[in-house]
Amino acid sequence: MKLSIIACVGKNLELGYNNKLIFHIKEDMKYFKDITLNHIVVMGRKTFESLPGILKDRKNIVISRNNNFSKEVEVYASIEEFMEKYKDYQEEIFVIGGASIYKQFLNYCDKLYLTEVDKTMDADVYFPKFNKNLYEKEIVKEGENKSLKYQFTIYRRK
Repeated sequence: MKLSIIACVGKNLELGYNNKLIFHIKEDMKYFKDITLNHIVVMGRKTFESLPGILKDRKNIVISRNNNFSKEVEVYASIEEFMEKYKDYQEEIFVIGGASIYKQFLNYCDKLYLTEVDKTMDADVYFPKFNKNLYEKEIVKEGENKSLKYQFTIYRRK
């Protein structure tokens, strides 16, 4: 199984506030779509509920003990149950949030696609701290949007 994380974070690993993303960078949304299109995306219930709907052209999987989801969504009660089902899957699978799901999956992921925004923001949800020395960092692209400087980065486990 090839598990990867994708997220947009602030300087202090800020992710969200009031169950909403902090950063709304058009280029980041396009990057997210381009990277995850035609792949499996795994998320927690709150992340799924924060979306405007099913992410099209992707298999949407939710980790939740609650199973009140439409039939287009696969639901697993735990990450262990999900990982058992997909252990032999060969394509890249993307973990898309939220914070608790990132934390549970972090040690199983070999790649972290992080859009790192050069700004601190008020947040109530943070990406888990991780040891950057365990990864090689590649800067894919740098950009600026409405005075927000950011980098698309990929951290690959050494």
